[in-house]
Amino acid sequence: MGTLKGETIYLRALEPNDLEFIYELENDESIWEVSNTQTPYSRFLIRQYLENAHQDIYEAKQLRLAICRDQDFPAIGLIDLFDFDPKNNRAGLGVLIRNQDHRNSGIGSEALGLLIEYAFEQLNLRQLYANIDVENEISIGLFTKFGFEKIGVKKQWNLVNGHYKDEALFQLINK
Repeated sequence: MGTLKGETIYLRALEPNDLEFIYELENDESIWEVSNTQTPYSRFLIRQYLENAHQDIYEAKQLRLAICRDQDFPAIGLIDLFDFDPKNNRAGLGVLIRNQDHRNSGIGSEALGLLIEYAFEQLNLRQLYANIDVENEISIGLFTKFGFEKIGVKKQWNLVNGHYKDEALFQLINK
């Protein structure tokens, strides 16, 4: 897969020099809740992951891409297709912007639009889904803007800081 280019950002495959960025992201407790991370990842595990990042989505069952600004190689976020299921033509979708300054700036929206188009046009997926904390209004707004519909709520799904929180399931079917 080549680079997916938008107007102000592009999505690219992960590179070995993304190790520190991913390490910081995966070990930032403040975003564990939104990224479904329960335990910190070691640099060793992330290095192993990066060494296998060349696998295509059919082998790895996931696709993780770095979100970058134009002319700026370092990643500012990650976007994922996960639980890729070619038999049923579906995958989960998640996006994470690292820095608060880059949030609410249209970057996540542009990245999401690029990956939705790639999933439907290039991978011929029938549907995408997202798991979102019911209190995460920013993510809910982002995904519903692209036509994702809330189809259910998983009660007390995630244990966060000693409290169980509900998680909504959102779905987008390619018409």
